[in-house]
Parts: sequence; C-alpha cells; structure tokens
Amino acid sequence: MSRKSDREEQAVREDFERGEYASVLTEARRRALARAAARTFRKDRRINIRLSGHDLEALQRRALREGMPYQTLVASILHKYVTGVLKEVEPAPGEGEGQWRRGSK
Repeated sequence: MSRKSDREEQAVREDFERGEYASVLTEARRRALARAAARTFRKDRRINIRLSGHDLEALQRRALREGMPYQTLVASILHKYVTGVLKEVEPAPGEGEGQWRRGSK
C-alpha cells in the first residue's frame, strides 16, 4: 500500500471517529435488507452427494483454514456458483482442466 493511501485512509478513519460520516440507511431499507439476508441464508433443503475421499479431505482442510465447518464451505461454494459469483475459467492450451475464479456482477 502506498504512503498516499495510508494518509488518505488515516484521514477517513479520523473523520469517521469524529462522527463526520452519517448513515443514509433508512429503516425501511434496513428491514428489506434483513429480509433478503434471511431468505438467502435459510437452509431448508438437504442434499446427499458422493465425493472422492481425496476431494472430501481437501474440502475439510480448506474449511479448517477458513475457520468454518466443511458443509458451510460447500454450501458457500455452491451458492457462489449458482449466483454467478464463481465462474469457470477456460484453461490455456496445455494446462488441463479449467480453473475457477470469482466473477464480476
């Protein structure tokens, strides 16, 4: 990070701490966002899938590094994929299988 960014960030932080920033979030918008969040995170369906032992162990290791249960990690990956946040990247010639990246919305 550049020194200019550090100075700018420090100035913003000081302004915030002095109360120079005010929320523009209305109560109606806050309630709408809360309802949307509740719908997004409601887990009301169960699935059963078969995975290779190697893939399951890799998921469990990754979840441990992320500090979450592996089922939560799997659900997060699936959610990102179906909402278009996680997209497959075509491999370069000779690189084998595709890779994944976060998409832009």
